[in-house]
Amino acid sequence: MEAAAGPGFGAPDFDAIVIGAGVTGMYQTYLLDEAGLRVLGIEAGADVGGTWYWNRYPGCRLDTESYAYGYFALKGIIPEWRWSETFAGQPEMLRYANYAADKMDVRRHYRFNTRVEAARYDDSNSCWQVTLDSGEIVSCRFLISATGPLSASRMPDFAGLDSYKGQSFHSSRWPTNPDGSVQDIDFAGKRVGVIGTGATGVQIIPIVAQSAQELFVFQRTPNWCTPLGNSPLSDEDMALIRSRYPTILEYVKITDTAFPYHRDTRKGTEVPAEEREAFFEELYDQPGYGIWLSGFRDLLLSKESNKFLADFVAKKIRQRVKDPAVAEKLIPTDHPFGTKRVPMETNYYEAYNRDNVHLVDIREAPIQGFEAGGIRTADAFYDLDVVIFATGFDAVTGSLDRIDIRGRNGLRLKDAWSEGPSTYLGVQARGFPNFWTLVGPHNGSAFCNVGVCGGLQAEWVLRMIAYMQARGLTSSEPSERAEQRWTEEVYRDFSRTLLAEANAWWVKTTERPDGTIERRTLVHVGGGPEYRKRCEQVAYKNYEGFEMA
Repeated sequence: MEAAAGPGFGAPDFDAIVIGAGVTGMYQTYLLDEAGLRVLGIEAGADVGGTWYWNRYPGCRLDTESYAYGYFALKGIIPEWRWSETFAGQPEMLRYANYAADKMDVRRHYRFNTRVEAARYDDSNSCWQVTLDSGEIVSCRFLISATGPLSASRMPDFAGLDSYKGQSFHSSRWPTNPDGSVQDIDFAGKRVGVIGTGATGVQIIPIVAQSAQELFVFQRTPNWCTPLGNSPLSDEDMALIRSRYPTILEYVKITDTAFPYHRDTRKGTEVPAEEREAFFEELYDQPGYGIWLSGFRDLLLSKESNKFLADFVAKKIRQRVKDPAVAEKLIPTDHPFGTKRVPMETNYYEAYNRDNVHLVDIREAPIQGFEAGGIRTADAFYDLDVVIFATGFDAVTGSLDRIDIRGRNGLRLKDAWSEGPSTYLGVQARGFPNFWTLVGPHNGSAFCNVGVCGGLQAEWVLRMIAYMQARGLTSSEPSERAEQRWTEEVYRDFSRTLLAEANAWWVKTTERPDGTIERRTLVHVGGGPEYRKRCEQVAYKNYEGFEMA
């Protein structure tokens, strides 16, 4: 490709800037460099890895089969890697990300330990002025966000938090040593509090329970959790996986979420009870997300079908937790099965059978605040040495909200999306030319196996940029009509599913003046293959719906 500057325009410092060095950002940077563009990567961390760099808490691991996650890297890199487990742990995932970065030779393009503070579109030159936390301003023709859907840590604003004298931290910012290595915290003899029982808390709690003197789990909302079923991979297992890689990679591209599962063609409401129960038992014993993604095709469409599976999982919880009162508190009553992310667990429910583990229901007795020695709820005080906030993330748009992004006429992206995102294909928003959001709102990558879907999206964005450069086009943004139709379609499709009944991380909630709550989805739920089909139709029709100049 030729450089991006066109006749009559000042040449920017770079053709493209990529924000983020996670699995998608690295791959996008690699593709742009291979195509001959001058590319700069910006990464807040000290090295590559994205979520696997930041999240280093005990128990952190993939809930995607290892061999199905690594598509992003390079043709040829996956067969070289020897996975040790079906679901790789964080240390192995970080080693893999580093190995991929070495193979792609992308570090030379990145500025690490650097944050993007602001980005402003310069209409006169059709380029972006990007302000770094050092105060330096760099310019580019194409600005690409790869900040990740779950990277903006969310900390609750509890009263008195600053007065707490013990150790406290968010799960995604585990304490480090002066050399940058992660602290191996010894919980022996300590009273520990974990706030949150989402996917992260469910991984942390069984590990901390093994050594803590006392563990207090502060739960507001229980989640439907099912067994991960992790196991080591032998040399024979890896040899078989390598021999099947072409088939595996082609298969995950055609499943709705790019996981190695496809839905049963039957409706749960049409299957006899005994047959249904046997099918659920089979799915429950399988590793991974099969029980969520291989179940009956009406799981997220029919309340009756969903209740069949929810009742089955509730029965399993009651069987695994010895105290009936505790078991009931661990069973969700506020959302159907699978309408929030289903945490994959290992001995999570068994942790509550330990004498040193205590479940604190903060719906019944909310946290009133922190004091020097611990946490006070409405009915008790908990003396704690360590508090771990497993309180999740400001998902999908959160990382973008923390950058002062301004498009045409100074329009702030945060303001434009104040009541929910408005995009075309989930990759661009009107008023923000030449700004692509990988694995962002309303595209086919955020509600998906990111390792696969993010990589496929990066390839599509590269082709769009190539199209523009080949024709001397210097700006692209959606037409008003194209963006409106796409956004309405995304919201409509979501509202037709049971997903619309839960406050999951992929939902933005807005309270109206009349007190009603409006839910706006942050993700596209039409399935990866259908999404990519639409993108290819748009590309074939000369990027129909985009206004290029």
